[in-house]
Amino acid sequence: MNIILLGPPGAGKGTQAQILVEERGMVQLSTGDMLREARTSGTEMGKKVAEVMDRGDLVTDEIVIGLIREKLESGNAGGGFIFDGFPRTLAQADALGALLAEEGQALDAVIEMQVDDDTLVARVVNRAEEARAAGKPVRADDNAESMKTRLMAYYKQTSPLIGYYYAKGKLTSIDGLGAIDEVRASIAKVLG
Repeated sequence: MNIILLGPPGAGKGTQAQILVEERGMVQLSTGDMLREARTSGTEMGKKVAEVMDRGDLVTDEIVIGLIREKLESGNAGGGFIFDGFPRTLAQADALGALLAEEGQALDAVIEMQVDDDTLVARVVNRAEEARAAGKPVRADDNAESMKTRLMAYYKQTSPLIGYYYAKGKLTSIDGLGAIDEVRASIAKVLG
C-alpha cells in the first residue's frame, strides 16, 4: 500500500508515519531524510544532491523523483511507502503518479490531516515552551511567527493537492487535532 500524508507543518504527519512504519512495516519516504542520506551516500545521485545543496540551491523535482525511484526499486517495502513531505506541488504530484505507473505501482490513499491554524500555532509554541522547561533543544522555527510563515507557504504551494487528489478519488480528510491514538485510529480506518 502506498499513501501520502498531507497536512500543514506541525500537524503530526511524522508521528503518524512512524506509527505506520512500526505497525504495518511501511517505509517512510521523507524528502528531507532522503536528501541527507543521499548527500552522504557517495552515489552519483548523492554527488548531485551534495553539489546542489552546497551551492545553497533547492534540489530539483527531477533529483527528488530520482531518489524516490531508487527507493521504489530497492524492494525494501513489503508494507508499502508513506510519502511524507512529497509531493508539495501539482507538478510533483504528476511526476510521482507517472513514476508509480512506470514502476507498476499505484497510490492507494491520500490522507489529509486537517487542523485549525490557531490551535496548530498554539501547539507548536507550547511544544517549544515544554522543551525549554525540560532543558531540551528547541527548533529555531518553533515560534508563532515562523509557524504562520510556514503555514502560508503550505497553503500557497501544497493545498492545491487537496483538490487534485479529491478529483482522483484518492483523498480522505481526517481530524488531525485529536490525541495521537485517535488520529492513528482514523488513519487505520481509512487504510482498512
